[in-house]
Parts: sequence; C-alpha cells; structure tokens
Amino acid sequence: MSSAIRRTPGRLATLGCATLVATSLAGCGSVKSIAGADSGKDAITMGTTNVTGVLDPAGAYDQGSWLILQNTFQGLLRFPEGSTLPQPDAAQACDFAGADATTYHCTLRSGLTFSNGDPLTAQDVVFSMDRMKKIKDDNGPSSLFDTVKSVEAKGDGEVVFHLSVPDATLPDKLASAAGSIVDHAVFPADKELANDKLIGSGPYKIDSVDQSAAADGTKSINKIALSANGKYHGDQKLKNSKFNVKFLASPDDLKSALDSGQVDLTDNSLDPNVSAQLLTDQQTGKGTIKVTQADGNDTRFLVFNTKDETAGQQAVRQAVAQLIDRQALARDVYARTVQPLYSVVPSGVAGHSTSFFDRYGNPDPAKAKALLAAAKVPTPVKLNIAWSRARAQSAETDTIKKQLEAGGLFQVTVTQQPDWTAYKKAWTAGTYQAYTVGWSADYPDADDFVAPLVVDGGAFHNGFDDPQISNKLVPQEQRQADRTVAASTFAQIQDALATQVPLLPLFQNKSFFAARADITGVELTVDSTGVFRFGEIGRG
Repeated sequence: MSSAIRRTPGRLATLGCATLVATSLAGCGSVKSIAGADSGKDAITMGTTNVTGVLDPAGAYDQGSWLILQNTFQGLLRFPEGSTLPQPDAAQACDFAGADATTYHCTLRSGLTFSNGDPLTAQDVVFSMDRMKKIKDDNGPSSLFDTVKSVEAKGDGEVVFHLSVPDATLPDKLASAAGSIVDHAVFPADKELANDKLIGSGPYKIDSVDQSAAADGTKSINKIALSANGKYHGDQKLKNSKFNVKFLASPDDLKSALDSGQVDLTDNSLDPNVSAQLLTDQQTGKGTIKVTQADGNDTRFLVFNTKDETAGQQAVRQAVAQLIDRQALARDVYARTVQPLYSVVPSGVAGHSTSFFDRYGNPDPAKAKALLAAAKVPTPVKLNIAWSRARAQSAETDTIKKQLEAGGLFQVTVTQQPDWTAYKKAWTAGTYQAYTVGWSADYPDADDFVAPLVVDGGAFHNGFDDPQISNKLVPQEQRQADRTVAASTFAQIQDALATQVPLLPLFQNKSFFAARADITGVELTVDSTGVFRFGEIGRG
C-alpha cells in the first residue's frame, strides 16, 4: 500500500541478516527548522486524490492514510532518505537474536514522548502491536504481523518480538506505517480512535481533520492540517512548520486546485496526460509548474472474486489474461506514464519475473476462445468490472471493456463506486465479480507484493488461497535471509499465479510530482524509500 517504492538489488541482498539494523543512534534531538524554512509563512498544502477515511494505525491501510502516518507517528524503525535498509527511529538499535530469525530485540531511545507529553515506552510498543492484532480490522494492516506470536516489554526501554515462524521481513514491516507506535493512555485497546483524536510522536502533529460522513456513517477526510511537533525526538529536520494535505475527488479537481493555488504541490495523482503535458511544457520552457519524475513501483491490478460463479472459473480469468492489451493501456490511456506489468512483482524489484507474458504472450482472441471452449464456458461471458479511483478515470475500465468485448467473447458492464471506503467494504463483502485496485508497497521487498495479496484472500479479499503458495512457498521465502536466494521461490509463486489468475497485473506507475514555482525539496523526498517526507518541502 503506501507510496511508490523503487528497489535496488543491493538492498535486497542484505535484507534480514542476523545483524540487520544493529546501528545505534546517539542522542535525540527535537524538531528543528533549517535554512530555507518557511519562517512563519502560510502552510504548504499538498493535494492528492488518494482519499482515505481511517487514520488509526490499526485500521489504516491505504495510500492516503499512510501518507499522514509516515509523518505523524514513529515506529521502532524507519526508512531514511535514499535507503531501503530500515534504520532506528524510536529504537536506538534492533537486531535478530540468533540465526533463525524468530526473536527480534529492540532497545528504545531515551526521552521519547508523544506530542501530548506522555512518555513513549516499551509498554506502548507492546500495546500497539497487541491492539492491532486484537482489533484485526478487515481493511487494516494486522495481517502483516501474522508471524508475530507475542511481544514482550523488558522494563521501559527494551522490546522483544517472538515469532511463530522465521520472518526476515519483520524489520521492513516495523519500518512501515503499520509499525506506528500509539499512546496506550489515549488509544482504546479494542476499537479504533476517531480521526481527530490521534496522538503520535512523529515530526508533525495533527492539528485538525476536516471530514464528512456518509449516510452509513463512513467518514471521508477532506483536509488535514499539521504543524511541527515540538516534542519530537528524532533526527528529521523540517523545512516548514505547517503542512496541510487536501484530498480531492478527481484528477481534474487536483489540477484545478494546483492552477488556482489551492494546493502548492501534488503527489502522483494527476491525470497521466496532464502529467505528460506539464513535463513537456517544463522541458520546452513554456510552463511555470515544476515536474519531478521518478521511477515508481505502484502497481495496478484487475482483481477477480474467485468465489463468484463466473469470475470463480479459472478459464474465465485465463481468457481475460489472454485478451488484455497492456501496451495499449500504457500508450493510449496513460500517455506512457506507466509501463506494462506482467507479474505481481514489479520490474526493478529483486525476484521480478514476466510470468504472465511467458504464459499468455501478446493478446490473442483465438487462444482466449479456445480456453473458454475447453472449459465448456458459454459465450459471451457476462462480467461486471467495478472501479472507484483511477488517474485515467473511466478511460481505464472503458478500455478494458472494449478489449474484452472486441472478439465477442465477453459482455462487460462497468460500474463505479466513487466512495473509496464504500468500495473497500463492497469488495470485502464479495459484491463485485472483478474490480480494479492499485497497490503500493508497505516495505521494500518482493514479499510485500505476494504475501499480503494472495494468502488467505489477501488485502483485496478475493477469496483466493492456494495451500502450496500459502503454506509452503511464502513461508519458505520469508525464512530466506539472503533475499537473492529467495528469487527462485518468488519465481515459482509468480508462475502459479499466472496459471490461476486470482488477480491480473496491468501496469506499474512512473511517478510525476507537480509543484508551483516557489516550492522546493520535492526531488529530495522522491527516492527509493517510497516515503514522502513533508519536512523536506519548503518555499524558495
């Protein structure tokens, strides 16, 4: 989930070693403004279409919420600028005890406090983990910590994680927003806290949350106002003292907000054709908007409800895989701001393969027809595809519909649920036959494109579970501390998914961040970590 992440093979080769994250940090500072800080000017406002309705770390598991949590909460570890190796944050040092990767020990920094002045201790770390697993929100991140059997506090300054099975990716998970430490004196142990009540210990604190409620009580956040947390103890330095995030309904609304000055910068949410044009204007000296381009590993899938009478048939899913033209999607719909994806693990991530291309090759209606005929599936197959949010808006699913219907094998109905919270609830309930969803990595490892998506229905709740993948191959790759060795296991998983097609990879994003002329620092936070650090942004 979180933001786009670009990996480097060197990072993955050392992931999960027994000495991982053994570095110590001396001392602890407070939030500091450095040269170029906003010095009392109006808050910098960022716009995004990655809407969210839940901020509590126990239930937050989408790009919009993690964008906020990564800047307002601390975990034991964090991904520092330009590195995908987790480093201490609230911890002073962490490491695995022994070579079996089943016991993980952390020593906390001294003097940690939450923004309300409450001390942050080992008891809060234990509370945060136990609470998340107890609440077990269907749309939350608790499944990331299924390998955690128990967490033990030794006094105020030491924490020990006891794992049921080896998990070399635990440090990465703790460094994600899912590892956010909450105040046990503020957060209830058995339910989620209201968005406007959250207290963290990160470099920013939440001042206000502007939100609206639907008829069913679900919340949609419109704007969040943040300010520097004077009680923060960490090594991040801020170039602004106030930062707002404005959530917009559509890419068109986001572009209008940028043009009018309602927002100072955007994340990677603009319409792809707009991003491409802004980049061209910048290169030719025509525009005043600055565009920062970066590699991206945000991925996009067509997910199938494998419990549905129609989408539950493997031959139907294989026929769709045989018909989808990713090149046309990338070229005609996304103006080449994305690249075709032929695996659940994106290109650039160690362990990536091209399993779907290897199995299906280029789009071929004749092969798709043969797949359906062999399974005695009558045509045209009636299929409903749902969507909620897309940078290309309806053009994405409209193009998929045309591709599937072109040979007469499918009759597709497209529906939109614009309310993101309602959309997630609907796919969790099995309402849709097929639906498009994006995925951003929680931590920089191929495991995060596999385990959260295809084990026991995964984050998309599509009902798929292959015991060979869930009970053998995933535990096998999670035991392999040398992640280069895990590549062969990932290849087996990707081949199995290409055969069964519980979800169909469509493309991975390139990232385009737009900012007004006086905004600085975007290029400093668009890096391989995938974490957008508000503190790097200033006014020139």
